[in-house]
Amino acid sequence: MQIPANVDETNELLAAGDYVADRSLATAVFLSLRLGRPLFLEGEAGVGKTEIAKVLAQTLGRRLIRLQCYEGLDVSSAVYEWNYARQMIEIRLAEAGREGASRESLGADVFSPQFLIERPLLQALRPHDGGAPVLLIDELDRTDEPFEAFLLEVLSDFQITIPEVGVVRAEQPPVVVITSNRTREIHDALKRRCFYYWVDYPSAERELEILRIKAPGAAEALSRQVVAFVQRLRDMDLFKLPGIAETIDWTQALTQLDAVALSPDVLDDTLGALLKYQDDIARIRGSEAARILDEIKAEVEASAAGR
Repeated sequence: MQIPANVDETNELLAAGDYVADRSLATAVFLSLRLGRPLFLEGEAGVGKTEIAKVLAQTLGRRLIRLQCYEGLDVSSAVYEWNYARQMIEIRLAEAGREGASRESLGADVFSPQFLIERPLLQALRPHDGGAPVLLIDELDRTDEPFEAFLLEVLSDFQITIPEVGVVRAEQPPVVVITSNRTREIHDALKRRCFYYWVDYPSAERELEILRIKAPGAAEALSRQVVAFVQRLRDMDLFKLPGIAETIDWTQALTQLDAVALSPDVLDDTLGALLKYQDDIARIRGSEAARILDEIKAEVEASAAGR
């Protein structure tokens, strides 16, 4: 599929993958695609950053190549490494079959592309059927700064230098999506090469629309109460605020329990699907959850009476 021609088509493209985006996000995705620049998505965990790359790969009909970042990630895991076992076998066979083989010729033979193990970044520069792949560099903030520095060459020129082979350059640059949960700041030099967008928590209206798509089996009244409850929690000083991913998980869990509305007992029994830290659960469970639920129900009744 071709790159969208405008923002409206981009929004339709995301919607085709069941991703509910506001216009500002669709604009950022459109500009990134049209300008051929990496899209740098920053925001809290669970707000849908990674999902954007998955949806783009699905709707554009491209291969998704994912590099999951972690502390200590190095070139051998992210870019390439040599197949040392095969190299040693080749050397032994060459020595046995060619007594006069020189060390230089053996070295040239074993450092050829057939002994190269390609990792995600190198794979993303290769030609692919259906067009350039979508390269997802997920949670870049988990890596070390030296790895960021290495990425500069990849993101600037879409090329990688392999000393023994030479420069590998992409014939068609991949669609690059980089995500960060902002556990540390990413260097400005890398951000300058990207189109930046902060993915925030959704509004109540958009979150409800997302639930209608992602949890279609939930009763409308339950979905509205879930969204209102989660929106209240995001105004509180919790260790980890629930993202849209937790909202979806919680709603699906409630649906499995055949709940059609929230109740204090159901709330207390299922908070583990919404909150991921015991201190947060202990703070909300019981009287606090009941208080928030009473306020939500009072607001719904007042809204209904005013119509």
